[in-house]
Amino acid sequence: MIYLDSAATSLHKPPQVAQAAANAILHLGNAGRGAHEATLSAGRVIYEARDKLAELFGVGDPMRVCMMFNTTDALNTAISGLIRPGDHVVTTEAEHNSVLRPLYRVEQRGAQLTIVPMDKATGRVSEADILAAIRPDTRAVVCAHASNVTGNVVDIEAIGSYCRAHGILFLVDAAQSAGAFDIDMQRMGISALCMPGHKGLLGPQGTGVLCVADGVRIAPLRVGGSGVHSFSHEHPADYPTALEAGTLNTPGIAGLSAALDFVRETGPSAIHAREIGLARMFYDAVHRLDGVTVYGDWTTDNRAAIVTLGLAGWDAGEVSDILMQDYDICTRAGAHCAPLVHRAFGTENGGLVRFSFSYFNTEDEVCAAIDAVTELAQEGS
Repeated sequence: MIYLDSAATSLHKPPQVAQAAANAILHLGNAGRGAHEATLSAGRVIYEARDKLAELFGVGDPMRVCMMFNTTDALNTAISGLIRPGDHVVTTEAEHNSVLRPLYRVEQRGAQLTIVPMDKATGRVSEADILAAIRPDTRAVVCAHASNVTGNVVDIEAIGSYCRAHGILFLVDAAQSAGAFDIDMQRMGISALCMPGHKGLLGPQGTGVLCVADGVRIAPLRVGGSGVHSFSHEHPADYPTALEAGTLNTPGIAGLSAALDFVRETGPSAIHAREIGLARMFYDAVHRLDGVTVYGDWTTDNRAAIVTLGLAGWDAGEVSDILMQDYDICTRAGAHCAPLVHRAFGTENGGLVRFSFSYFNTEDEVCAAIDAVTELAQEGS
């Protein structure tokens, strides 16, 4: 099987990830719930993961690295906990529903929302347009670092610097960039950084991360068991406990910690260089084919390793099914949980097929995918 769906989740992981998760299942208790060795060991494993994440993403205090269950969980927590009725928020047309739906919910509760349009030819969102949408009453800018459809990136450092200078919160969805791009919260002026553990960071599913900048206070989405202050009616306010009600996914976090060792040792820049090299190889071959339309800006390699395309004469779902059944190639077809992107492109009915590349893919696999798309394009013409 050729797995080209890493934008959905990483399938090929460093071997130590499964080993660490298995060891946690067999030996670790519930962190913060007792003083015996099993629970203390769990606490140490979780703290080590926080420390590695803080170092990798420029978080000043590891205790402001909060463990979530996925990026959606992190974004819901940050958006619901920071945006109030009457606040104005700026976002973009390139967003995933993990950003849009929480924003629509706070809009229903009285917040005001401005959605910055993307270029309908390239799918790019202009940083200048984002900044131009900011008003005197703007509380936050919320956007993805990289689109899960086009792979286009925005200059989060430019946006973050402006937001910091003007006292505006900046929330970043790093679902398609964490692990393969340089992200430094302090340097880039990011207030809340939301990411999955299971995509570019190569950890298990059921893991996510919310990093919170100094001075930012997020009201918890969930309250309940915490292991401390049990007689208080209020959930503890100190990070990370404030945002981590209930039992954490300790086996998943143990696996994530092991994956972080690989990411740090290899280096995000080296990971990105390999991934974008494979994606560029695929793009260079398929975008010239008659009947193939590739979406996104390919004038730069400063982008995620995602190639999303449409084939004339084919429904996207049918293409993805044939790629799996006849060629043993895994892709993602449809709307990719990004409805505004597809409406802008005019592809909301037929959808598109997404190929997304991993550090662990090979050039032989890319060649096989090129051959498959070439054959389907010839059949559709």
